[in-house]
Amino acid sequence: MKISNFSKGIISSSSGSFWWGFLGTYYFQFISFIGTLEVVAHRSFWTCIILLTTTTFFKKWNLLKKVFLDRKKILFLLITSILIFGNWTIWIYAVSTNKIIDASFGYFIFPILSVFFGYLFLKENLNKKRIVSISLVIFSTIYLLFDLSTLPWVGLSVALLWSTYNLLRKKINVDTDIGLLIESLFMLPITIIFFYYIIQSNQNDFSIDNFTLMFLIFLAGPMTVIPLFLYVKGVELSGLGPSGLIFFITPTGQFILGYFYYNEEFSLNKLISFIIIWIAVGIYLKDLYENN
Repeated sequence: MKISNFSKGIISSSSGSFWWGFLGTYYFQFISFIGTLEVVAHRSFWTCIILLTTTTFFKKWNLLKKVFLDRKKILFLLITSILIFGNWTIWIYAVSTNKIIDASFGYFIFPILSVFFGYLFLKENLNKKRIVSISLVIFSTIYLLFDLSTLPWVGLSVALLWSTYNLLRKKINVDTDIGLLIESLFMLPITIIFFYYIIQSNQNDFSIDNFTLMFLIFLAGPMTVIPLFLYVKGVELSGLGPSGLIFFITPTGQFILGYFYYNEEFSLNKLISFIIIWIAVGIYLKDLYENN
């Protein structure tokens, strides 16, 4: 029985979202003992190496050259490289300091925040359901402001950085992998500084003397690139709407691991805030379903 492109897209998007939510969360938490700076540095470096390899394999050097000749796109990618580097750093910090639930908060509200940014900066239309969803996200955030001890600044930072990143990437027509390669090249100077500091302060864990750990750290690259390829391929085959519905597997997985597996603290105020967010997500998902 032949599988339709739509079904292939659903499977691909689901795989990417599951990877981000469960496998990625578990992996980065597992290696977080080496320190946030070293994890981020290796994630950036090996992502760059892998994308250089795939660009060669798929013969995309001409596409890369065209982007480099476009000053506007390069400027935007320089900015987005800073945004994604910040997102990665805060995410790694979250998984290494028992704040995975807070990070999941950010990924739950990210799609809704992206809709709001699209309205503000791209003049995209809002219907009643999306206005209600955005209003609930704002209300949930304000509610947490009354108790600064539970304010998920990690989640808010992740959501703002990722939403702004996606907004800017929407404004330029660049293949996802080519764009990420250029962003990772822009990250290299910071990555080198991180490596220099880590080595000089005797905090380096990447060594040929420990092949197992060296291999685990190298996996930071594939653990970043593979789910990205799966999700983007899913978007191409099944469309943005269905893939948007599926994306919520990611924060759901993060929340499940944070609460049930890592036993993170979950206060009453956070519970109330999450309930409000889940209602907002439900309304948003209903709107996506009805319009796709």
